Amino acid sequence: MDKVVATAAEAVQDIPSGATIMAGGFGLCGIPENLIAALKEAGPTDLTFVSNNAGVDGFGLGILLESRQVKKMISSYVGENKEFERQFLSGELQVELTPQGTLAERIRAGGAGIPAFFTATGYGTLVAEGKDIRWFDGKPYVMERGLIADFSIIKAWKGDRHGNLVFRKTARNFNAVMATAGTITIAEVEELVEPGELEADGIHTPGIFVQRVVLGATFEKRIERRTVREA
Repeated sequence: MDKVVATAAEAVQDIPSGATIMAGGFGLCGIPENLIAALKEAGPTDLTFVSNNAGVDGFGLGILLESRQVKKMISSYVGENKEFERQFLSGELQVELTPQGTLAERIRAGGAGIPAFFTATGYGTLVAEGKDIRWFDGKPYVMERGLIADFSIIKAWKGDRHGNLVFRKTARNFNAVMATAGTITIAEVEELVEPGELEADGIHTPGIFVQRVVLGATFEKRIERRTVREA
């Protein structure tokens, strides 16, 4: 089955207002920047995003925050985005902060069909408020719900027409688990190859988890925070 669509705009055209979307990436590493830009142009609003980060001002998910298309963020690290901070403090943006490891496991659990699990992370903090607490072997654990989404938008290094994906090094981050947890997973790739060209044992995400593949038009690959030695 050929899952390739011609453009990022075509790939996201049926994402409606009010949708829940998982967006891969860690900081600006491995983010689906073409799909995010296409979403801005498509214009759906009241979106809930599950993403480790919230992009930066003027790039990544930051452009959807600036265009007021995001209603809620379920995230872990959000400290690089001033617009995010402004909207959160003014009450314009709903935020569900989740410890990073817990966020990854919530996504993995959702993709595996596990509705909830228990973790010690967050016990005794604001993270645990209102959640079910159970004791196992004399220790307290917090119940966390698995996460699923209407759509997952992810970024891969290589992909074939059947949707099989290979990620490059740390750019795999949240992309691989999010591919399993989206009802419809849309992958933008840097290189599109024909079926059989990817080494079978080297495929990170099998095509069964991917519904659409689009070859990214351009990739900026920005550095989130550049640190250099003083001369």
